[in-house]
Amino acid sequence: MRATSAGRVPYRGRTLTALVLVLLAVGCGKPGSPPVKGPRPDALPHYQVDKSFRLPGSVTWARAERRGYLVVGAKEDQPYMGEKDPATGVYSGFDIEIARMMSAFLGFDPKTIRFRTIASANRETALQNGQVDFYVGTYTINDNRKKLVGFAGPYYLGGQSLLVRATETDIHGPRDLDGKRVCSAAGSTSYQRMQHDYPRVELVGYDTYSVCVDNLLTFQVAAVTTDDTILQGYAAKVPDELKVVGEPFSKEPYGIGVHRSDNALRFALDDAIAANEKNGNWQKAYDATLGLSGRKATPPPPIDRYPAS
Repeated sequence: MRATSAGRVPYRGRTLTALVLVLLAVGCGKPGSPPVKGPRPDALPHYQVDKSFRLPGSVTWARAERRGYLVVGAKEDQPYMGEKDPATGVYSGFDIEIARMMSAFLGFDPKTIRFRTIASANRETALQNGQVDFYVGTYTINDNRKKLVGFAGPYYLGGQSLLVRATETDIHGPRDLDGKRVCSAAGSTSYQRMQHDYPRVELVGYDTYSVCVDNLLTFQVAAVTTDDTILQGYAAKVPDELKVVGEPFSKEPYGIGVHRSDNALRFALDDAIAANEKNGNWQKAYDATLGLSGRKATPPPPIDRYPAS
């Protein structure tokens, strides 16, 4: 299987990426289509800040307390999950709301969060080096990653799927991809699964999914593969151009990444997830973000409070 160098985008690709962003911004003007700019502020939950919260056993929390805010790693190109408005710099989506509810639980006003976009291939490094306090961005929990970072959660269960052009009739699942060019984010579990399980696919890797969608719309690849949550967001933005096909062919439990040694923070985030599922914030946040894509919420999976290592 042949793969491109991650993140290497030729001039023509960069120009076309700008076109895709325009399509995603204006392609939703038809009746019944999802909102262009994401959730309405009045539809989102209000997260009560626990001003009495303390976590003396966490180096990460103590560092954030000294600076007065949290630095959170996120994605910026995943509609309804983690999306950055290029005009305002404001992040929105379900993952962003998860980060905000975690912030309030930990004693920090969610309005003070400094979001930092981190590519899939760089998540472990960012956590290990302290570039971010924690990471929320369709981050699948698996045993290999647990050797490098810690995970709170999971807070959602996705599944790998395929995004194709709306006119496509021959692709219904991964078995139909032999000999075809398929795009995914380098370093993601979706990319790795295609490499391992479908070696006859010509795999193309980039840092961001928006470039993959660019390639799909301009007929440079036959499909984009990643979690259905991400793909459904793109399809909902331009339903006349794109569609999700087939059934999910994996299980992707999304967790909140933390420094591997910071078990105190990990357990506190587990408590925060459980509390926000119980008080209704999780469901309200979902309905106001990812629910706008037309995807029905699946019940949150059980939290895996695995022991400190």
